[in-house]
Amino acid sequence: MGSITGFLCYNVLCFCFLTLFPIIVISGDTITANQSITNGQTLVSAGGDFELGFFSPGDSKWYVGIWYKNIPKERVVWVANRDNPILTNSSGSVVKIGDRGNIVIMDEDLHVFWSTNESTAVNPVAQLLDTGNLVVREDKDADPENYLWQSFDYLTDTLLPGMKLGWDQKTGSNRYLTSWKSKEDPSSGDYSFKLDPRGFPEIFIWNKQEKKYRSGPWNGVRFSGVPEMKSSSVFTFDFEWNQDGAYYSYELTNKSITSRLMVSSAGSLQRYTWIETRQVWNLYWFAPKDQCDDYRECGPYGICDTNSSPVCKCPRGFEPKNPQAWNLRDGSDGCSRKTEFDCNNGDGFLALKRMKLPETGSSFVDKSMSLKDCEMTCRKNCSCTGYANPEITSDKGCIIWTTDLLDMREYAEGEGGQDLYIRVAASELGSENGSNKTVKIIKVTCITVGSAVLLLGLGICYLWKRKKMKIMWNGKTRQRGLSERSHDYILNEAVIPSKRDYTDEVKTDELELPLFDFGTIVLATNNFSDTNKLGQGGFGCVYKGMLLEGEEIAVKRLAKNSGQGIEEFMNEVRLIARLQHRNLVQLLGCCVEMEEKMLIYEYMQNRSLDSILFDEKKSSLLDWGRRFNIICGVARGLLYLHQDSRFRIIHRDLKASNVLLDGEMNPKISDFGMARIFGRDQTEANTKRVVGTYGYMSPEYAMDGLFSVKSDVFSFGVLVLEIISGKKNRGFYHLNDEHNLLGHAWRLWREGKGLELMDSSVSESCAPYDVLRCIQVGLLCVQEHAEDRPVMSSVVLMLSSETATLPLPKNPGFCLGRKLVETDSSSSKQEETFTVNQVTVTVMDAR
Repeated sequence: MGSITGFLCYNVLCFCFLTLFPIIVISGDTITANQSITNGQTLVSAGGDFELGFFSPGDSKWYVGIWYKNIPKERVVWVANRDNPILTNSSGSVVKIGDRGNIVIMDEDLHVFWSTNESTAVNPVAQLLDTGNLVVREDKDADPENYLWQSFDYLTDTLLPGMKLGWDQKTGSNRYLTSWKSKEDPSSGDYSFKLDPRGFPEIFIWNKQEKKYRSGPWNGVRFSGVPEMKSSSVFTFDFEWNQDGAYYSYELTNKSITSRLMVSSAGSLQRYTWIETRQVWNLYWFAPKDQCDDYRECGPYGICDTNSSPVCKCPRGFEPKNPQAWNLRDGSDGCSRKTEFDCNNGDGFLALKRMKLPETGSSFVDKSMSLKDCEMTCRKNCSCTGYANPEITSDKGCIIWTTDLLDMREYAEGEGGQDLYIRVAASELGSENGSNKTVKIIKVTCITVGSAVLLLGLGICYLWKRKKMKIMWNGKTRQRGLSERSHDYILNEAVIPSKRDYTDEVKTDELELPLFDFGTIVLATNNFSDTNKLGQGGFGCVYKGMLLEGEEIAVKRLAKNSGQGIEEFMNEVRLIARLQHRNLVQLLGCCVEMEEKMLIYEYMQNRSLDSILFDEKKSSLLDWGRRFNIICGVARGLLYLHQDSRFRIIHRDLKASNVLLDGEMNPKISDFGMARIFGRDQTEANTKRVVGTYGYMSPEYAMDGLFSVKSDVFSFGVLVLEIISGKKNRGFYHLNDEHNLLGHAWRLWREGKGLELMDSSVSESCAPYDVLRCIQVGLLCVQEHAEDRPVMSSVVLMLSSETATLPLPKNPGFCLGRKLVETDSSSSKQEETFTVNQVTVTVMDAR
């Protein structure tokens, strides 16, 4: 009886083993077009290390995978149809070369469960290599490295030696690991290990859409947050970041060792090595391994240190943002500055040692800049919050942060990390020795005396100038009757409000905006004659004029039948009267009499950018030097609006027709009728009234009414690509039925043909490297997701540096199809306004 029981147990075990891992092997490591693998057959690599075939991890679902042939435990490293298993009886299922040169998995009913990309191969073969890579090539004798397809480009949960994890610019693919749902279910789980190519690339563990762990950027030897990598004698690590992409890989120093890196179904990144003598997988390394590996454990500007208790601390010059939570050992709110620094002369840099660098997705990197130049660049940029050397193996290189410093960690002596310099107020840098303090007192005294003299001189000049201006404008203004004082009230109370509308200040803000009388404007514009007409839009008409003193002006006259004109008029005077920047058009004054409302600007001799850029006869006037100057000028103007002006201002209608050119072709942003003011801590707002111009609108604004500084960044990116190509984004549909200008630029960039985007009329004057850099900046700005787009401070840095390594762009945002008519807020001849679901859109015929 015992022998019978033993015999039955033996057969059951054999059946289970055969079901889970087939053992019938076809000859060789290759199949051709007239061969196939059925359930029960396998391919084995030439060296006998890896095997491919059907397997079932414990239920009736069947998969095709690759596993270690000579390792009995947890050996599957790649699964083809992980999210589309075969549910029926798999006895008739096959793996074969399809009719289109691709590998296919089919059941007995010829239903395709999975396939590779189609190819044009005449005699395709599929081969399993000793690396564990399944490849398709033209024929058996073809170049062994010339693959038509390879499984190493389609990772599952395991990274083998030689596999590349990261972004491939040539194919546009991002190779990353995704966990199994469970040990018995190889379908895609919740956790992924993915490289973020933005800024200075680094790798994250994601739990669906939430970041769980960050590796830190590559510092030339290891990832900043993985100090264990420096002392390994078993592995060699490689990180490449160039125009072809960004990827991480590793190799084994001893080929007799077997090792794998994988993401577990529980969300842990684990590296295992196989110990043959004990027949076990040994956990060599894992992450996250402690509290400080948890993503953003200590919040913005907080430093995590496992050798401290509690683990979170603030750097010098900072204090807990939420003291109550901090004292209860919840540091997720991070730290805030004790003293705000003065960008001009009241700041410095605090050196932090042995640091895991902050999150680098929005950082700026220049590998050729010295650390001293890096400090100077950071000091000049008021948005810069810190800097560091990106590579510890070199004395060159610069990485600059312009956002909050996130997910920092301090390591113990000898453990790892590198130097980081964060910006603080000078008063927080500590006391100096006696001699230095004396010198400083002398400097401060000199500065104080000099400042007093300067202020006194400025005061005298101001009073003299004010008196002169009153005399000048006395002949141009007149007393108004009772019927006109209502308009004075609108202008002085509604249009020019006090600071309390936007800040906590109560003091009245006197703008001293000159008021022109109607007769003066009539005389200056020759009674608004057609010969003086510069343009027409939804707001009204713009006329050229000349004052009696000989000064040329541009007059924007509000159309009486404009439903949005009053609001736009009030908005523009509120905003532009407060703005002073060389790349913003200057408002000289306004006129409000009876039903007439006009804005008086400085006159721009070359009118709007679109009148030259999109005119085949005039576009050659804009050589590459002028186009690049226009791109940089508009970028500086936007940076001023977003960060450096008294208020954070979102333009919401940046486009070629709203960029004016002076006599030297210098650009100035105009038309602030759609603009909105943000609070300093406000990052996003929502509106039910979507205004602007399709083709320049960001996806989140056009579809959901969400706008932020990133909305302007998207519009700027479209404008950059238009300036380079000389083509309109919307109008490009008539030239190519498949792509608008953004899609066309993206395709050329991915194919390495970026220079083909350049306007042929100025191609001889262009600098190829500058053109490619501007195209890449433009594509970064028009990325689909707002969080992927850079802020304008980073854009200005990228444009100003000739040696910076720029991040790789992702897919551009969508654009509405060609059936929709272009909308334009201020540059069309006809308009029709309609409202759908409380979203107002102005549809117009472009001029």
